[in-house]
Amino acid sequence: MTTPSRAAYASAQVLTAYRYCEAVTGRQARNFAYGIRLLPYDKRLAMSALYAFSRRVDDIGDGELPPEAKRARLEETRGQLDRIRAGQVAEDDTDPVAVALAHAARRFPIPLGGLDELIDGVLADVRGQEYETWEDLKDYCRCVAGAIGRLSLGVFGTVPGTRHSERAPGHADTLGLALQLTNILRDLREDAAEGRSYLPAVDLAKFGCSAGFHGDTAPAGSDFPGLVQFEVRRARALFADGYRLLPMLDRRSGACVAAMAGIYHRLLERIAAAPEAVLRGRVSLPGREKAYVAVRGLAGVDARQASRRSR
Repeated sequence: MTTPSRAAYASAQVLTAYRYCEAVTGRQARNFAYGIRLLPYDKRLAMSALYAFSRRVDDIGDGELPPEAKRARLEETRGQLDRIRAGQVAEDDTDPVAVALAHAARRFPIPLGGLDELIDGVLADVRGQEYETWEDLKDYCRCVAGAIGRLSLGVFGTVPGTRHSERAPGHADTLGLALQLTNILRDLREDAAEGRSYLPAVDLAKFGCSAGFHGDTAPAGSDFPGLVQFEVRRARALFADGYRLLPMLDRRSGACVAAMAGIYHRLLERIAAAPEAVLRGRVSLPGREKAYVAVRGLAGVDARQASRRSR
């Protein structure tokens, strides 16, 4: 596949804005960056714009501002999204992320409402919201991760004539849930240190973990491995459903999704193999293993397996 000419992306201001977004993505999203490297040029640029806007929202939520200031900043960011939606962002606007996302939204059918959902999810974080049941947590995960899957699908598109392509947004949403639940397990101790708790309260109580996670050992008398395995089984089921998206995508888009999802799937299996490791530090994959996952995605291995399971 040939790389489109630079002229296909209009003005120098737009190209500069995309370069800024690519720099943000490369610097702050190592797992995500592994996937989008596999995309054609135009889709890679659009995905970097989506990531940069999403990163801005997340950074507000994770920052040091007091809650009221965070809420104000998030609503300001929603206002920027409204301007993008209304076509009010000029190519010489001083905000490169807005310029790039506005251009991407003109080129691709990106459902920008997904970014409103992301803002809503981060507002829940600012409120310190906790979750009683899996259904409650699932709603949150749909906002902060499922929505990203649906936004990305707007860039990827589906292969014309693919069977059940109307189900693609649902599979993209579910794959986002799988990634987010994996994140929650990986970040248990880090979130606890920041006063955040995501796992459903009923699950924590069932396994004697309601006291939370404040050190490198599990709460006394708890069945922490049982809790982790319980959530791992839930995440595996989400991955299995979400992977049904892969055969609906073109080769390079499918490779991108398979690479990003594959990294998190392998993280999940590492957590399953040694549950208490998440209390001692962040579980991660070495670069060579991420590269292997990317090559596997480009070869279409996961897409073929998902296609066979869907028959």
